[in-house]
Amino acid sequence: MSGRARHVGEFKVGELVQLTDPKGRLHTIQLTEKGFFNSSRGSFAHSELIGKPEGYVVTAREGTEFLALRPLLKDYVLSMPRGATIIYPKDCGQIIQYADIFPGARVLEAGVGSGGLSMSLLSAIGEGGELISIERREDFATIAKANVDMWFGQRHPAWQVEVGDFQEVVPALGHHQWDRVVLDMLAPWECLFPAYEALVSGGVLCIYVATVTQLSRTVEEMKKQGRWVAIHSWEASEREWHVEGLAVRPEHSMVGHTGFLITARTLAEGVSAPRKGLRPAPSAKGHSGQWDKVQNWEPQELGERTIAAKKVRKVTRDLKRRVDLAGVEETDE
Repeated sequence: MSGRARHVGEFKVGELVQLTDPKGRLHTIQLTEKGFFNSSRGSFAHSELIGKPEGYVVTAREGTEFLALRPLLKDYVLSMPRGATIIYPKDCGQIIQYADIFPGARVLEAGVGSGGLSMSLLSAIGEGGELISIERREDFATIAKANVDMWFGQRHPAWQVEVGDFQEVVPALGHHQWDRVVLDMLAPWECLFPAYEALVSGGVLCIYVATVTQLSRTVEEMKKQGRWVAIHSWEASEREWHVEGLAVRPEHSMVGHTGFLITARTLAEGVSAPRKGLRPAPSAKGHSGQWDKVQNWEPQELGERTIAAKKVRKVTRDLKRRVDLAGVEETDE
């Protein structure tokens, strides 16, 4: 079952359900016939939810009431098993809007991680579009496919996953035939030329990076190549507000820096960008050259946490169990 039919109607065995307790704490469970939910706030059998409509309130044995809803995509992405760090929903929304991901678009994605962004891209392009996601690590690709298949209930007809390096995979996918390219990787400047070769004239490249050093080198390399225009870089923060009667104030915690986003458009082949009227700042002269001295761009050097192989194996086993419980058909040969 896929599409809207999968997200409406009564709760069924194998579905994910998000429970909210009186304190606003969230608990995501997968319904099974003999399953049992147990927490410090209360407990109940899964059978009390199976067959009930969405928006149902179940009362635990201890008297605590839990609101039961199907998780939205943002909830699912934040709670799903993962190996690689995800792109947060606030950034996924920015990518969809600023990269102009439209229905029917042909999109290349590199650096799939756990599949969080892939779900947003597939929802935006629909079944009439095409998304090819390229991931260097086969174990990450396996995790991403399981997470995405679980969300859509089956393999999305517009989605294909390729394992390998972006620079090696892309040349075989067509010359100037893709509307959008989205990159999430350690050294995106190494992929600028193959991205340009893949994009149609005026196509959009969107890049997600975690650190200022990555941001600076990527933008400077774009300017140096002379193939990119309308280069735009920014970050987005998210802060909730407490609204209770006259007590209206910002919450103490917020989702601050998660990463930087860069978008740019492609020039037609053989065309030079218009000359800018402003002179570059004196401090910018020779600035980009310092990056050439850096030989190895590794996650540790950028302060990123490495993913232990043991954790990846555990996440893969957990996802396999969830997929089996949900009855999702695996289409990989």
